[in-house]
Amino acid sequence: MKAKKSNIVTLDEMIDRHYGKRGTKKREEFERGYENFKIGALIQIARLEKGLTQEELAEKAGTTKSYISKLENNVKEVRFSTLQKIVELGLGGKLQLSIKF
Repeated sequence: MKAKKSNIVTLDEMIDRHYGKRGTKKREEFERGYENFKIGALIQIARLEKGLTQEELAEKAGTTKSYISKLENNVKEVRFSTLQKIVELGLGGKLQLSIKF
């Protein structure tokens, strides 16, 4: 009796199928887009945990509610200096970066 082939794939396998292997142009574009999405999601989660509205966060960070909304909804990319202000002044946190190879 033959075993049935499983249709279950990992997330990495699915991404490889749809966007190619790491290092390909299409995959690199996908990865960059995901990182921008992740930054917006992290800002939104932190803002909600602090009990702030987008308007309150914007005021503390010296930007606009519209800009915060665009970041959280992955419509706009954030500049490093602005991200630093949002995290430090707006959220009272500390921005940490790392480089991975």
